[in-house]
Amino acid sequence: MPRSTAIRAAACTVLAVGLAAPLLRRRLRLKPPVVIAAAAATPFALGTLMPRSRTRDVGMCALQMYAYLAAYQMPNDDPEKLEARVKVKYPVVIDRLIGLGTTPTMRLQRALGSEGQFRVWEKVLVFSHWVWFAFPHGTVAYVLFKHREQFPSAAARIYATFDLGVIGYWAIPTAPPWYAAQQGLMEDGRTPELRRMMVEYGEQFWKEGWAPLYGVLGGNPLAAMPSLHFATSVTAAHVLSDTGRIAGALGWTYVATLGLALVYLGEHYVTDLAAGLALAEGIRTATPRVSPAARRLSRTLQRLEAKARA
Repeated sequence: MPRSTAIRAAACTVLAVGLAAPLLRRRLRLKPPVVIAAAAATPFALGTLMPRSRTRDVGMCALQMYAYLAAYQMPNDDPEKLEARVKVKYPVVIDRLIGLGTTPTMRLQRALGSEGQFRVWEKVLVFSHWVWFAFPHGTVAYVLFKHREQFPSAAARIYATFDLGVIGYWAIPTAPPWYAAQQGLMEDGRTPELRRMMVEYGEQFWKEGWAPLYGVLGGNPLAAMPSLHFATSVTAAHVLSDTGRIAGALGWTYVATLGLALVYLGEHYVTDLAAGLALAEGIRTATPRVSPAARRLSRTLQRLEAKARA
């Protein structure tokens, strides 16, 4: 068998196994490390099979997120086991210290909220939360089509934020504020109690479509530390700033809006946001140091691609 044919066959096998493993993990009782390793190999398999193009870049990013989603969701494959491990109290304690006795979420909701009603600015906050599902990936797409020379670094930084952040969901599974409120840990003898405003408005806005929509997007409800909503948005804002002032200003405006939304709506603690910010800034600081290793990996992939096409 020619070497190029063998390489392509091996890459196709890796791609097929990596795509199947997350889907079949429960049926085959696959261990999480096996699933994660198989899924994480798929972008490299695609990079070996296809020459460099925008289509390949999009495909590799999609496969990277496929692997991330598998890692994100797997702790919730056994909800009872996850609930037995989840940490609920420590972020409440820290946020009460930040809020001088009352968590910032409770202070904001009590000062500004009106139960049962949603003003325009509150709807804007809810939509800013929903828009997050497109913001990091939209940033990568913008760089790919408008500033392609910056794409490798931009994509690596944003998806590294996802990948490193998900480690926290395995190591220290931490509940969000709304879950702590359900457990009675937000009670302080005052009213109103904490509201999960995104769900309240989601039920009003999407009506019967809300339950299936949330079922798709809420694959692990006990994954709050660090806030990857905030971390990936901060990284994306840095990436946008590298492309120009206007794009950077838009990015940071979104980050500020989302940060307020996450706390006000009861989705994250200030503590979660601080950890997310630290993660994003740590990746930004480390980027120059790891760039040589990333370039070596890229050259290795290019050699494999060349051999596969020989």
